[in-house]
Amino acid sequence: MKAITLLFALIITTICYAQEFDYAQNELIVEFKNSNKNKMELFKKDQTLMKINDSLNLDTFEVIGNKNVRNTFLLKFKNNINVILAVEVYKKTGLFEFVEPNYIGTGHGFMQTTPNDQFYLSRQWSHANNGSFTLSPSTVDADIDTDLAWDITQGDPNLIVAILDSGIKLDHPEFSGRFVQGYDFAYNDSDPTDDHGHGTNVAGIALAKGNNSIGYAGVNWNSKIMACKILNIDDFGYYSWWASAIYFAVDNGAKVINMSVGGNSASSILENAINYAYNNNVSVVVSSGNQNSTIQYPARYENAIAVGSTNSNDTRTNPFFWDPTSGSNFGSELDFVAPGNYIYGLSHYSNTNYNSYWGGTSQAAPHLTGVISLMLSVKPDLTVTEIRQILIETSEDMVGNSFDTPGWDQYYGHGRINAFNALSHQLLSNTEYYVENETIKLYPNPVGYENYFYISGLKDDDYTVSLISMTGKVIKEYKTTSEIEIVKVNTESLSSGAYFVKIVNLNNKLTFSKKFIKI
Repeated sequence: MKAITLLFALIITTICYAQEFDYAQNELIVEFKNSNKNKMELFKKDQTLMKINDSLNLDTFEVIGNKNVRNTFLLKFKNNINVILAVEVYKKTGLFEFVEPNYIGTGHGFMQTTPNDQFYLSRQWSHANNGSFTLSPSTVDADIDTDLAWDITQGDPNLIVAILDSGIKLDHPEFSGRFVQGYDFAYNDSDPTDDHGHGTNVAGIALAKGNNSIGYAGVNWNSKIMACKILNIDDFGYYSWWASAIYFAVDNGAKVINMSVGGNSASSILENAINYAYNNNVSVVVSSGNQNSTIQYPARYENAIAVGSTNSNDTRTNPFFWDPTSGSNFGSELDFVAPGNYIYGLSHYSNTNYNSYWGGTSQAAPHLTGVISLMLSVKPDLTVTEIRQILIETSEDMVGNSFDTPGWDQYYGHGRINAFNALSHQLLSNTEYYVENETIKLYPNPVGYENYFYISGLKDDDYTVSLISMTGKVIKEYKTTSEIEIVKVNTESLSSGAYFVKIVNLNNKLTFSKKFIKI
């Protein structure tokens, strides 16, 4: 009690000079230790707690998260307080599992506007990259092959995808008829309309309607959209908003959550919310951050899926177009990378303006969110663990620069995601098309002026090698014997475009498939 009294005095007498804070100056988050006591009543009856609350002019307290488990509360004070000292005061009561500031984070994307031209073919390089994108150096097939994935599914209309961001333009025709009930956690109302722009862009990348003659095609064209506004008009939000939105999304049926946001401070309330989603089999995809530094929260948490950004030539984005000191964050927590620089998208102030592009890991994350939603559209009972494993096995490794080393690395994670490969995984596919195994290699890819590519790793077994068009037509077929180590394939008669190589082991009947590009 003496220590608590001393801290009281420090709080009351300390002058808070003007400085930059990354947390609310009049709020705290507390989680009570598990006990049979009514936590709401403790605020009114515990003498020590009441004394602290009165001394700090506590105004209100509200439950965060699952309303049936009333352990975690947001405390709001009438005036600004010395938050760090107040944290220590509440901790010393022994009543709480944790006490922490209500930290602030921001969205991970920035925007630029350019003149209008054709949309899908010339701008959406992330889906199908033919090397012609003009705003940055581009490499053929440096994309996630969404165009091929759409032949398998374009999204389950009954699946719910939650976008936790600055809101969404709710009347945009690209989302027409697909919204389920969301919430505005920034302004505490039921209208999650976007007043900043970040959320509408992010939502469009994942979920804009495709094949409707307007605008852009999202990764998923059909699934339901849950808009949860967790960033205000200035592009920042408190962790309490973020955690509350995660609980809301999980409790209201979302199967995958996108969070293109991040902050610098670790937080128990945020980690607990991420774990709640994981324990309820809901994937949470989070952008890694744009500081060219360590990965931010909540992407750093084990049960979040952390996504970094690549350019249109498959290299890690370093820097983004808007700041020479920026770059896609990296580190041991990084899981995957996806296209994130020069990503055109939807506008939050117009239903007909399609001339803005953004860049950030904010734009990378919804590509992966969209892919996961397509995976769940094919097999709804996939677990989060199965989803992560499929993505590990099907992402494209060693497609970036020299920092993209074999297997996992801190700059590219497990690789750049590939929607078609993921949907073609044997856990999802009923067809004979599976991803390339570890020993069979195809090179060079793309095939250039030499008009040949080579296949290695076929020694010791007999195989058939077939060249197949995108429509499924067999163009050529080769047979190999166990003595042949490398097969040389002539592509001179093929026109420019995308093709498959299908390789069948004649001894065990295992089938492998690999896409290649003829320039």
